[in-house]
Amino acid sequence: MDLRGDFPPVDEALSEPNGLLAFGGKLNSKTLIKAYSNGIFPWFSQNEPILWWAPNPRMVLFPDKFHISRSFKRAIRQTNYQVHFNRDFKTVIDHCSKTRKDGLGTWITNEMKEAYLQLHKEGIVHCLEVDIDGQLAGGIYGVRLENIFFGESMFSLQTNGSKFALYELCKYLLNNNIKILDCQVYSEHLDSMGAELISMREFKRFLPQVSANSFDN
Repeated sequence: MDLRGDFPPVDEALSEPNGLLAFGGKLNSKTLIKAYSNGIFPWFSQNEPILWWAPNPRMVLFPDKFHISRSFKRAIRQTNYQVHFNRDFKTVIDHCSKTRKDGLGTWITNEMKEAYLQLHKEGIVHCLEVDIDGQLAGGIYGVRLENIFFGESMFSLQTNGSKFALYELCKYLLNNNIKILDCQVYSEHLDSMGAELISMREFKRFLPQVSANSFDN
């Protein structure tokens, strides 16, 4: 599945490992926009070829289904936090790229950073940051194309930091008629916050008809 031109149809993705569609190519803006527009995203480790994925089923979060637990409702009421859009994308992606606590490293390589920094400059990749009591607590970044936001990664420096970021992102998506937040693959953490698995066939209905749209504050 050496990628030399257009992507293969997502229906040709492998079932094991789930979603592997192609490898190779470049992480330039044109290729990345084409990938996301077709429900495909890059995910690979340092010193590996670029791997492109389109898992089926797909983990998504409909913004109006974000689950707010009793404890988080209390945290919302009691926490002095502020929200910032696109304040410092480099800081957000740097925090997201830090080596995981389980020692398994990071998939956000320097090559990935450079590619998404360029897309941020082009107004396609966006970030949200949360401060608690004036200190950075968490954040999230992703790709906005029309009425879908492709979530890429989030981080937390304080208790509930990433949860506040996801909560505020869902509020923003609702207020701006963005229908769906792509979470890519299943995790218990996302499941606990209301994300769900849908078929690739259903997911494709939300994919953009044009290349990109702005992320207006």
